[in-house]
Formats: sequence, structure tokens, C-alpha cells
Amino acid sequence: MLTHVWGLLTHPRMEWAEIDREHESVRHLYAHHVLIMAAIPVVSAFIGTTQVGWGFGGNHPFIKLDLLSAFLAGIAFYVAILGAVVLVGHVIRTMAKRFKKPPSSRRCVIFAGYIATPMFLSGIAAVYPLIWLCLLAGTIGLCVSGYLLYLGIPHFLGISSEQGFIVSSTTLAAGVLVLEGLLAVTVILWGYGEVFLPWLFRF
Repeated sequence: MLTHVWGLLTHPRMEWAEIDREHESVRHLYAHHVLIMAAIPVVSAFIGTTQVGWGFGGNHPFIKLDLLSAFLAGIAFYVAILGAVVLVGHVIRTMAKRFKKPPSSRRCVIFAGYIATPMFLSGIAAVYPLIWLCLLAGTIGLCVSGYLLYLGIPHFLGISSEQGFIVSSTTLAAGVLVLEGLLAVTVILWGYGEVFLPWLFRF
């Protein structure tokens, strides 16, 4: 499990080639990578919002969640992250259709799952859930993910570096929108979970 995490961070070019040779399935990707990595920000946020409290820093009060509200928020957040991986995979697939031999939806989702690795790791910052700290960690994670995307997509699609830059830029822009959506969900669920979640889970 998680055999590619260190390689993607230290020698991404070699690791992309190794991932491409494996021909793994989406089920295998989720079972051995995404389900585990996506738990990092969820567990971190659960600890942070129940033990420290969600806040802006300074003199602003910290908002703590009780264990039940934090657990329900974690479930919703976890599902949102898993769905975001599939969404970015479909964005890559849509962009790749313009080329002669576009990759399958399976390969696009797998690619999205691996480029999200730095984003998953940046979720550790939620253990001390200051909004500015989480934004900073998320921005760093997004930049590293963008680098992995830029390195991997020309080889992945079998296109030139110039074409890869265009696809990477569009995919990264979509990734920014997804990140902003997840941050909004994070603030709502973890910051105001005690208000919204009991009502939401009644249905």
C-alpha cells in the first residue's frame, strides 16, 4: 500500500513511468491509495476541531465541535474528497479527447488519484485548524500537485511538452475550483457543523 507516495515526492519522473507500467484498476487505486490518503485530512480535521477548535487566529474565538458533529462532518468531507478525485479524472478525460489516442476514463481517474497525493498530505495542517494555516498548506499542496501534473501528463497522454502545458493548465484551473469548493465545504462542515449537520442527517 502507498508504494508510490515517496516516489512521487522525490523522483516523480521515474514514479510516473512505474505507475504507467502497472495498469492498475480504479478499485485497486482506491483500495491501496485514495481511501487511505483521503483519510489524512479527515482524521486531522476531526482531531483539530474536537481538541483545538476551528478559528482564524489572533483574538478570534475557536469553534469546537462535539464528537458526534465532528464524526458526521468527517463522513461528509471524506465523501466529498473521494468524489473530487473522480471529478478531476473526468476533467482530464474531457481535455484528452482532442488528441488522437485519448486515455480511458479509468486511466484518467487513476492519474487524478496520484496527482492529488500532495493535497492529501497537506491536510495534516488541519490538526491545528487555523484557516490561514490550512489555506497555506493547501496552496503548497496544490503547487506540488501542479508540478506532478505538468511532469506526468505529456507521458501519460503521449503528447509534446507544449501540448501538455495547455492540458496541465486547464486541469490545474479545474483543480483550483475543486479545491475552493472543498475549502468552502470544510469551513461549513467543520466550522458550523453543530448547526447544519444534525439537520442534514435527519433526511
